[in-house]
Amino acid sequence: MWVAVVGPSGAGKDTLLSRVRVDLVDDPRFHFARRAITRAADAGGEDHEALDQAAFERRDFVLRWQAHGLLYGIPREEAPRGKVTVMNLSRGVLAEAASLAPLLVAEVTAPPALLAARLALRGRESAADIAARLTRDAPLPPGLAVRQVINDGPVNLGVARLRAVLEEACEQAGIRP
Repeated sequence: MWVAVVGPSGAGKDTLLSRVRVDLVDDPRFHFARRAITRAADAGGEDHEALDQAAFERRDFVLRWQAHGLLYGIPREEAPRGKVTVMNLSRGVLAEAASLAPLLVAEVTAPPALLAARLALRGRESAADIAARLTRDAPLPPGLAVRQVINDGPVNLGVARLRAVLEEACEQAGIRP
């Protein structure tokens, strides 16, 4: 079973994923997929496999997409069977992901004012760019099993909410501790 973690920029997906990954490092039920991205390894944000475009095109991906001028992919070896595989995905590949494996979507979100404040703290975009990003409508494809993970408080609370979704995925997949 796959768990797709999605949500708007500033929702805290990378923060929650990195904390949950550390918490569950010794739990054999889970695999946290490492994405390949055509961005420098030291560009900030998540740990990823940095590839140039030519190397990216040579890789075998189970899922791939383009966003923000970059190419993203989940290498085939990062999607093992028999585990709950947790993937940081784009909303644009959710329907494809659901066609490949049982899928539970963890939609990480926060109130718009909090998203704006988090994005401003990053210092990567102008206020106008942030406003445009926050007004972008990116609906989820219909028919998916979606669980909202509201990340509007202490990190530990968001982590607990995401872990609850992962435990639900284990139950659905019949994977026991």
